[in-house]
Amino acid sequence: PEAAATARRYEGWRRYLLAFRRPRGIVGASLVLLLVLTALLVPAFSDGYDQQTGNTFADPSLAHPFGTDELGRDIFVRTLFGLRSDLVLLFVGVPLAMLLGTLLGIAGGLSRALGMFLQRVFDIILGFPGLVLGIVIALILEPGSTALLITIVIVLLPGYGRLARAALLTQEQREYVLAARVLGVPGWRVLLRHILPNAIDPIIVHTAIAMVVAIFLETGLSLVGLGIQPPQPSLGTLLNTGVRFLSYAPVYVLGPTLVLLLLALAFSLLSDALNEAVTRK
Repeated sequence: PEAAATARRYEGWRRYLLAFRRPRGIVGASLVLLLVLTALLVPAFSDGYDQQTGNTFADPSLAHPFGTDELGRDIFVRTLFGLRSDLVLLFVGVPLAMLLGTLLGIAGGLSRALGMFLQRVFDIILGFPGLVLGIVIALILEPGSTALLITIVIVLLPGYGRLARAALLTQEQREYVLAARVLGVPGWRVLLRHILPNAIDPIIVHTAIAMVVAIFLETGLSLVGLGIQPPQPSLGTLLNTGVRFLSYAPVYVLGPTLVLLLLALAFSLLSDALNEAVTRK
């Protein structure tokens, strides 16, 4: 069983790497890498808070690719500052939801009573739209990054929990798991070396989609003023401000919308590539 488990883990990682050699994987990964590097590098050399009150609502130009806002600030640079804020939320909130959800799913799979209880809790959470939960959490706490992070984790938790529990129950019936138990391998070792490595596929694929969900949660809540709060920019707060000036400065929303769509497209392509890779065994 040990040799077989090692071979399966190697095959799993090989399939993940192959996903990035598929056209969708290449495009998706390239877009994510480009957006991350741009969000890190450009704000490091530019000031997103520099105001030029004599140059408000300027049209797009080489100096200001997305134009300027109501205070004369460069919308291109502000958009990249906002993208950086969103990426921090994504790369903290989604892994946290994955970790907590997977642990809860495993616990629910090991205990029937706990599993039934968690299923009811997950059903209740899923009974509410994510934006509604975000609004309630923002009103209970206060609008800002903390409330938004908690919203992302709570909204994504049931998906990970259900996937982990279902995968655990499925893997427990596999021959290599039964063989390991017959040979007297301790339960914790069976879980760590045989079950979890082979139950990770749906969780990995789901993570790319969870990124898209988190993106639109941030955008939706910030768009109604309950997400990240000014003066800190985010894609949602930029859209919130841009909508107010839409009648005479429609270009204001162009940059944030474009970056938002590219980010969502990138993770959607990665999800498709990963799903195709893990289902073609």
